[in-house]
Amino acid sequence: MLKDSKIYIAGHGGTLGKTLYNTLIDEGFNNIIIKTRKELDLVDQKAVADFFAKEKPQYVFLCAAKLDTLGLFTPADVIYENSVLQANIIHSSYQNNVKKLVFYGSAWAYPQKAINPIKEENLLDGKLDLKAIAYGLPKIIGTKMCESYNLQHGTNFITLYLANLYGETTEFDLQKAKVLPALLRKFHLAKLLDENKIDEVLKDLQMNSLEQAMEYLQKFGVSKDSVEIWGGGSVIREFIHAKDLADASIYVMKNIDFKDIVSSNEPHLNVGSGEFLSIKELAFLIKNIVGFKGEIVFNNSKPDSTMDRMLDSSRLQNLGWKHKIDLEKGIQMMYEWYKNNNGGGVLNFEYSIFTNIKSLFANNIRSFANSTKRVCNA
Repeated sequence: MLKDSKIYIAGHGGTLGKTLYNTLIDEGFNNIIIKTRKELDLVDQKAVADFFAKEKPQYVFLCAAKLDTLGLFTPADVIYENSVLQANIIHSSYQNNVKKLVFYGSAWAYPQKAINPIKEENLLDGKLDLKAIAYGLPKIIGTKMCESYNLQHGTNFITLYLANLYGETTEFDLQKAKVLPALLRKFHLAKLLDENKIDEVLKDLQMNSLEQAMEYLQKFGVSKDSVEIWGGGSVIREFIHAKDLADASIYVMKNIDFKDIVSSNEPHLNVGSGEFLSIKELAFLIKNIVGFKGEIVFNNSKPDSTMDRMLDSSRLQNLGWKHKIDLEKGIQMMYEWYKNNNGGGVLNFEYSIFTNIKSLFANNIRSFANSTKRVCNA
């Protein structure tokens, strides 16, 4: 993969896609294609086919996916859209001679009763957790599509299975966020309440009324004295920072081919940090990083996840890649970003792209920015 190779990131608006884009720019890659959903509907087969026929990308990172708490609320939408969009991209990549594609699976596509840490060969060993079927099943289909196209058509499509992803540009909305960013924001808000920084609480929540804010925070178990966590906190999790995953993705794109793993049982690769900890341990770690002085209340009357999720990433490590960001450092980075980017607000990706372009074209930034403003509107 050369610096001027044409690279397409499908799903550039998500945590991984944003981080991958910025990492590629930082490494000097200068021919990256991105499209908003308005510009290109990935569920539209003809639109995707036309896009690939016109743009002819050489390398594809397939990060795009519809997310909805594993599909609990809109399972039909999740299973349909994810199955169709990944099929459209994989098939169009084959039809247009894409040199290499990286697709992303999920730890939740592994069987409910898989033994931890989970190995790649455990993929089809048993039933999925019922709560994860809508999200996990399309990941299995995408994995097997990549494998089948490789075997039948000689393509070079590789699937990476991820531990729980976190990073600076993740979702912090308490109603949608995954456990790590949700805990970070809850402890941050509780700390602000304890320090009587009401203006900052209202700014973070984008609310004008203290009464409204307190009612909202009460719903999520946040007060100046304590933060409530559902369940007993004994479930074990593994996390990987988005910058590490972007680094692993680029490493695989540059250095690992399907032929290197085809002889293995289930030829895909797990990507994790190898750091395993309980939700209770995670909560105390985040509490200390944020500096909240109150209590943590584990509410055992509320539902708790029944599944530990840890990955065995030794196959990828043996091929030369290892994570660089340990969890404590990663959470510290995430918290600093959070405090500097208007709390729960989302990073303006247009500004992120503009900043990177400016670093590349500093001598002619004004005219370049004017001509590309619409292109960079992500």
